[in-house]
Amino acid sequence: MKTIDAIAQILKMEGIQHIAAFPTTPVIESVAEAGIRPIICRQERAGVGIADGYARVKNGAPPGVFAMQYGPGAENAYAGVATAFSDGVPLLLLPLGHPRDRDGVYPNFSSLRNFAGVTKSVEQVNMPGRVADTMRRAFARLKMGRPGPVMVEIPADVAVEEVPAGILEAYKPVKATAPQGDPQAIQEAVKALLSAAHPVIHAGQGVLYGNATQELVEFSELTQIPVMTTMAGKSAFPEKHPLALGSASGVMSRPAYEFLKRADVVFGVGTSFSKHGMVTPIPPGKTLIQATNDPVDIDKSYYVDYPILGDAKLVLGQCIEAARDLLSTRPRRRNGGVAEEIATLRQEWLAQWMRKLTSSEKPITPYRVIGEFMRNVNPAQAIVTHDSGSPRDQLMPFYQSDGPRTYLGWGKSHGLGTGLGLTIGAKLAAPDMFCVNFMGDAAFGMIGLDFETAARSGLPILTVVLNNSTMAIETQAMAASHRLYGTRNLGGNYADMARAMGGWAERVEEPGQVGPAILRAKRATEEGRAALLEFITSQEQEFSHRAPFR
Repeated sequence: MKTIDAIAQILKMEGIQHIAAFPTTPVIESVAEAGIRPIICRQERAGVGIADGYARVKNGAPPGVFAMQYGPGAENAYAGVATAFSDGVPLLLLPLGHPRDRDGVYPNFSSLRNFAGVTKSVEQVNMPGRVADTMRRAFARLKMGRPGPVMVEIPADVAVEEVPAGILEAYKPVKATAPQGDPQAIQEAVKALLSAAHPVIHAGQGVLYGNATQELVEFSELTQIPVMTTMAGKSAFPEKHPLALGSASGVMSRPAYEFLKRADVVFGVGTSFSKHGMVTPIPPGKTLIQATNDPVDIDKSYYVDYPILGDAKLVLGQCIEAARDLLSTRPRRRNGGVAEEIATLRQEWLAQWMRKLTSSEKPITPYRVIGEFMRNVNPAQAIVTHDSGSPRDQLMPFYQSDGPRTYLGWGKSHGLGTGLGLTIGAKLAAPDMFCVNFMGDAAFGMIGLDFETAARSGLPILTVVLNNSTMAIETQAMAASHRLYGTRNLGGNYADMARAMGGWAERVEEPGQVGPAILRAKRATEEGRAALLEFITSQEQEFSHRAPFR
């Protein structure tokens, strides 16, 4: 058995059923012969995105896998890997490496050295006899601790060498384990929460990866503490729940804005509390509780009054027990009062935005598209994501996800077009869900040809292109250059392109046709066709609440 065949068998033992890939790498042939389906993308960044979306929806069990050739393949994949690293996504990356006699010799690109800054770990299978140990370490790092990309480089000469007899017989799938929080730290933190006048729970994607939504809901209901989520944590708490404040990034719903502004104690669970342009900052003067499984996040950006190191699911379970004990000896928070205030704030906020969400203006405002989508799609049966720029800021505050991983939030270090690969991966992981990505025309220009990957691979997603023929979010940043040289202008008929690539497509210019078009596109996906809707939209400049706390 060759090294590459042993790797394929180990992938199969670890539950891998699909990998994304781009030639030339012998991984493709070996996994296919092992019964693992390769999905061949059009370019490496999209392939990493497919593995990324698959991992998010599968919750890392199993992780997403992407394989590519050495040199240009690894170089082109770098941006996608950096994206996954910034969001902490468990991916296994299998680049081919240069033969050992050329490894490290200029100008040969070394994944081993160059990916160290955007992966959780990088290791090379430098001899056939080490393949099982190397892969076991990779899967251990994928399954435990803070999630992130893990890379195993396979030198081209080692890939086709014979492994020693008995290598696979000794391999067993890695078992994951996770730590609880310190009981004393839990007790002190819960006391602070129950003593607070205006506490808020700030939930991140660690709740998703920890499968802790049920515990988060139980703790919130027990204590009547409202929950807002980070951008990456959107869907960790059901957003139609009476105690849901919504998600927050650079923009947010009014309930999230008002409750975070006045909060005296903020309980961050499964969140890194990072300071970043796409992350809502914590206003000054708050008492902070932080529960995370990575010590590097504690006191990183803010002083944390009550640090807790542990798995989100286990920590929340401990918090529930501590809260029950403490509430048995003190008055319970008034039931319904918080939920009523959230409902009132949301109704007032939506009433102000109905002029946009139901607008008949032409060109169509993106908010009319979002409003019609929400009225015509069951969020419990959909997996939705945005793209960078305006679509993210327009969609996130209004769209209400309904269940873990029914929304894929991202944006800390991501290029335009990321959402397309994520959605293809999501459909691969959850074929019965309606998988949709919203993108602008600039994003389509970055990666739109991988719509053909979805059409060719039998992965019927819906891509919504909001086409305003410009980079509207750059209006202020490029004012002079646009006036002089038209630098923001873009062009194209993306529906025509989608049809040429084998998909179902429609171009919509009339506001009254937005809802019916969404239903027609949904039917096309149900019939097994990748679909694209191109809406001719305005250069919308209005956004929901922005954080005043920076």
